[in-house]
Amino acid sequence: MEYISTRGGAGTVDFERTLFSGFASDGGLFMPKRIPSLDRDTLWKWSSLSYPELVKELCSLFITADLVPRSTLSDLIDSAFSRFRHKDVVHLSRLKDGLNVLELWHGVTYAFKDLSLSCTGQFLQYFLEKRQKHVTVVVGTSGDTGSSAIESVRGQKNMDIFVLLPKGLCTQIQELQMTTVIEDNIHIFAAHGNSDEIDVPIKELFTDVDFARKYNLMSLNSVNWSRIMVQIAHHFYAYFQCAPSLNTTPLPVVEIVVPTGGGGNITAGCIAQKMGLPIRLVAVVNSNDIIHRTVQHGDFSLSESVKPTLASAMDIQLSETLRSCSASDEDIMRAMRRCWEENHYPLCPHSAVTAHYHYSHPDSMPRCCLAPASAVKFQDAVLRAGLVPQVPPEITALTAMETRSTPLQRGQDWAQVLKARIEAAAQRWETQSGWLGSPGQREITRQGVTQA
Repeated sequence: MEYISTRGGAGTVDFERTLFSGFASDGGLFMPKRIPSLDRDTLWKWSSLSYPELVKELCSLFITADLVPRSTLSDLIDSAFSRFRHKDVVHLSRLKDGLNVLELWHGVTYAFKDLSLSCTGQFLQYFLEKRQKHVTVVVGTSGDTGSSAIESVRGQKNMDIFVLLPKGLCTQIQELQMTTVIEDNIHIFAAHGNSDEIDVPIKELFTDVDFARKYNLMSLNSVNWSRIMVQIAHHFYAYFQCAPSLNTTPLPVVEIVVPTGGGGNITAGCIAQKMGLPIRLVAVVNSNDIIHRTVQHGDFSLSESVKPTLASAMDIQLSETLRSCSASDEDIMRAMRRCWEENHYPLCPHSAVTAHYHYSHPDSMPRCCLAPASAVKFQDAVLRAGLVPQVPPEITALTAMETRSTPLQRGQDWAQVLKARIEAAAQRWETQSGWLGSPGQREITRQGVTQA
């Protein structure tokens, strides 16, 4: 399996190079050169698999056995899911009025990104131990990506992670899940800007090819193919859980409703379609409706600013990446209230965007709504909907913990601040690892992991 840039100017690379690169050198995203096509017999065999087994089958199509032996791949994925709270890793709740909610949030941080990032963290560690290398992970987050990425690499001696969060635009719990992690390899920056603004210095770092190569920069945002790859499994599992039968010809179509911000999850769904999965995708968004306007009207123009909403992880205009629907804050609160009144089931505001679509678009086609996060992370939104938050003890404990972060003020050169900290972290790793080579030898060693 080879990977190429979406812009066509970076040549072909293998999975390891893709994993460690994030953006391609031409500014594009790495995608498989060929999308595997699955026949009916394969879908039938996969339909009885557990979620972890589905992930293993899918990953084996995109990661060659010469890079990661199949038995090792299986062990890495088992390790990735070992900290999940639900025995099935993900769970489908069947509620009234045909509302099927696929809970993707049973990981450590109560968000769907734990699924792909826990696997990605295992893949990274496997290659780094094998190569004896160090990497610098740079992540921008609108809420959940940062904490999931942190949990996937915390405490690792050969990885430093730099996370930029938009100060005051995440929920208190989301921010605390990041700033309370006090580890030498965790570096948190609270930026006075929105999610799109914090992406600017990150892209500047990656487009400085010499710097990116020298310090082995990589991303764990949705630009990283490894995350997209694992997320393909959400759509297969949703289909197999909600399809009435696989004994009909043609196979039944299942509609999958995807809350969409940066576009990683909907991209995974599009790839699942290309692989032969008979699904109809619906991209649902909040008031920042660039995806909806693009699908409905071909309008990909940016609004003057990103609007803060209850569904903060979807407060994005510049998607990385389809019937679509948008929801206002009032629509979100109404869906949260209705779901609670009818089912005593709490929805996070992002999941409520999918429920709003379901309630307002009745259809006889089987449907599955993806739930990307637990309501426990969004107490303010739950209160605004007139409901009572249900908060587990481990979330409550965050408010009493020590925090650590570095502010990024408007007017500062954020890219230069990051570069200085990245250089300092790399020097610390060299000292701690006992590397005594010359500067030229160190350069060669740093470059090795991305050129292997």
